[in-house]
Amino acid sequence: MTTGIPSGLESQRDLGPEWSDWLDRLPGLRDELVGEWGLTVDGAPRHGFCSLVLPVRDPAGVPTVLKVGLPDDESEHEALALRHWHGDGTVRLLRADPRRRAMLLERLHEHDLSDLWDVEACEVVAGFYARLHRPALPQLRPLTTYVGRWLDGLDEVRREMPVPPRMVEQALHLGRALVADPGSTGVLIHGDLHFENVLAADREPWLVIDPKPMSGDPHFEPGRCSRTAGRRWPTDP
Repeated sequence: MTTGIPSGLESQRDLGPEWSDWLDRLPGLRDELVGEWGLTVDGAPRHGFCSLVLPVRDPAGVPTVLKVGLPDDESEHEALALRHWHGDGTVRLLRADPRRRAMLLERLHEHDLSDLWDVEACEVVAGFYARLHRPALPQLRPLTTYVGRWLDGLDEVRREMPVPPRMVEQALHLGRALVADPGSTGVLIHGDLHFENVLAADREPWLVIDPKPMSGDPHFEPGRCSRTAGRRWPTDP
């Protein structure tokens, strides 16, 4: 098998040595998983921002996908959250190796919400909130750790910001209050629920994919709901 890594994913080498190291290992890791799990490659590879998505068939011939992700902190508990949701509004997890950031998933269609009218797409996304938001699992990182990191970064560059200083000061004040508020954690949230992370499916019209699960506040979710939110967000290394 050739490397078979999509050019869009290969281009992420520019993001640093962590990415280059992972991309160097990825072809071998993919082939290792395909062999160990008895899979048959069933289509051209696709990719997300930080993952390889390979259409495969499982040993019984069922169409599935193999997803192998960058081992960052955001993806650490993706399989845990999908197993907890058990396909209720989300793609079904069939097998996982969290150490290798590998998952065998139910195969969905490639069509997402991006082509829908904005209001209709937002209504679809919002319809999943009540199904996904449950008491947080103890293993999840709290949203407040990420917010605290953003605030520290903002504080470092506050004098360079092209906005009135009082607005930066207000953002820092409100952000610190949010971090200190016990209500800012405690609920399992998807963390990255936008138009491109909802795919057409057979057992339901739409299903959610690619969580970045956290213990947080459900009010965080709507900020991700747009057709441009698929770009990497500020928790990333």
